[in-house]
Amino acid sequence: MQAYDPSNWFSALALHRSDTFRRSLPWLLLMGLFTAVVGWVEVRYLHLGKESYVSNLPVMHSLLGFAISMLLVFRTNTAYDRWWEGRKLWGQLVNTSRNLAVKIDAYLPEDGNTRAFYAKLIPLFAHELRLHLQLEKTRLELDAQPHPEIPGFDRSKHMPNQVMQLMTERTHRLLRDGAITGEQLLTLDKELVQFLEIAGACERIKNTPIPYSYSSFIKKFILIYVITLPFGFAFTLGYLATPVVMFIFYVLASLELIAESIEDPFGTDANDLPMDRLSTMIKGNIEEILD
Repeated sequence: MQAYDPSNWFSALALHRSDTFRRSLPWLLLMGLFTAVVGWVEVRYLHLGKESYVSNLPVMHSLLGFAISMLLVFRTNTAYDRWWEGRKLWGQLVNTSRNLAVKIDAYLPEDGNTRAFYAKLIPLFAHELRLHLQLEKTRLELDAQPHPEIPGFDRSKHMPNQVMQLMTERTHRLLRDGAITGEQLLTLDKELVQFLEIAGACERIKNTPIPYSYSSFIKKFILIYVITLPFGFAFTLGYLATPVVMFIFYVLASLELIAESIEDPFGTDANDLPMDRLSTMIKGNIEEILD
């Protein structure tokens, strides 16, 4: 995720890697060329004047403008809701990790081996959840001297599940060994359950995209709307219709590109969630609590 100062206009106006202008530039140039050619052919060869029925096309665009604006507002709001829900889930993961570490610290102040176990496994869950959501295949990033109770993981299986399985088994073993009471187990178990609930909610966002028919219809609507603009604007604006149509296409296409970018918040783009930074923060907080 790209950090920025929202009050700095000069920084906001600069072009960056994920800027919609860069991504839509080839289409903008093509649309400008198309508009110029349509206007030139209509005026020079077809000899169509302002009295032609073609010049009334802007009336259709004014009627459809409200419909397309409502569709794009709904599209961007839906995409942002997905992005914000993902951010809330990772905020919940931060809080749940801290709460579990604080309770382990309170219940087992002298058990250094168990504290070291949770100090590695709690941040490891956040790290593996990030890799799982980004579908990256990387090695297990543990310290040079791993904890003796943490075996090798099977990366062909669900990694967050395996991490949570180890923590749950160790927590219940603490009860059997008499290190914690039944009431303390219930308290710890309440925190442990939230880890997989957060993972499942993130997977729901990741694996359920916007319905294809809805996304396809908006793209077709934008394309047809913009392609028909030059046929009517050429009579009233002349060759100025070229930059006008390019700007209208830039605005409409940019809204769709922004929605595409943020509807999956678990990637590695500039607009995606800072999961790497959050994982690092969780690791630092847990080590601070349990060390």
